[in-house]
Amino acid sequence: MRLSICTDVMGNLSFTEMLDKCVALGVEGVEMTGGGWSPGPHFRADELLADRGLLKSRLREIEARGLEIAALNCSGNPLDPGAMGARHRKEIEDTVRLAGEIGVTKVVTMSGLPEAAPGDTVPNWLTATRSWPAEMPEWDRYQWEDRAFPYWLGLVKLAGEVGVERFALENFSAMLVWNPTTLFRLRDEVGDAVGMNLDPSHLMWMGADPIASARALGPAIHHVHGKDTRLERGKVDVDGVLETREVTDVKDRAWNYVAVGAGHDLQWWKEFFSVVRMEGYDGWVSLEMEDFTMSTEAGLRTSVDALQATLCR
Repeated sequence: MRLSICTDVMGNLSFTEMLDKCVALGVEGVEMTGGGWSPGPHFRADELLADRGLLKSRLREIEARGLEIAALNCSGNPLDPGAMGARHRKEIEDTVRLAGEIGVTKVVTMSGLPEAAPGDTVPNWLTATRSWPAEMPEWDRYQWEDRAFPYWLGLVKLAGEVGVERFALENFSAMLVWNPTTLFRLRDEVGDAVGMNLDPSHLMWMGADPIASARALGPAIHHVHGKDTRLERGKVDVDGVLETREVTDVKDRAWNYVAVGAGHDLQWWKEFFSVVRMEGYDGWVSLEMEDFTMSTEAGLRTSVDALQATLCR
């Protein structure tokens, strides 16, 4: 396994400053984030597809520092029924085309979340039981069969045409694919090009065991994010894990994304990576740093040290 970093966390730096920071941190690769919900300015597909000179310059800067592109990341909601969905679909397609042009074979994104029924104007994450309400089975069928399957069949076809081999879908909440079971529902329909970006942090707060999830996924693990979560004592016991407060409201939240090692100890992380490797994944692990309980610098350094100490080499 090799360590890379999602570049969003350094969105305040220039492109060259960001790369120099990656070298100073000791990572080997960069997961270039751009488009979708990413504010990162460094590697936006529409900009680079329109300016081949800029693209070549940025690729030279990466190579000159001995870094590699681990993946291109465009995370958003391509199934949103409104203007955002249309924008995210275009940006994801641009990212796929850019990846094919520069020889990057993996794109990290999200499955998307559609509306519950034709004519609805907002996405709807269906988590009620199948026995209530009565409309639930039809909503479920509509979201998957009418909306998700056709979109992903088309995107997989595009990827094959341009040379992108794998999609890695983050198991993010409020997406159709948010755990291994939902990943396999999509994968069984559209093919093995679709797998999971196994992000343990989301599974942690949902109450799942990411190590058991890794065993269930096996070869469907296409990418891994190094990201930790801490359930906050005295908070989660009262309110449970469904949290609607802003991620920056760390004092009052029931759980928080934290630096690697600040939620689960290094022994846990060693076992996690050992099982992931045992299941056949020996690729990039990308640090995604979203700890608002400490400074960005401290979170990056803490997480890099923890990942370097626990990755299976």
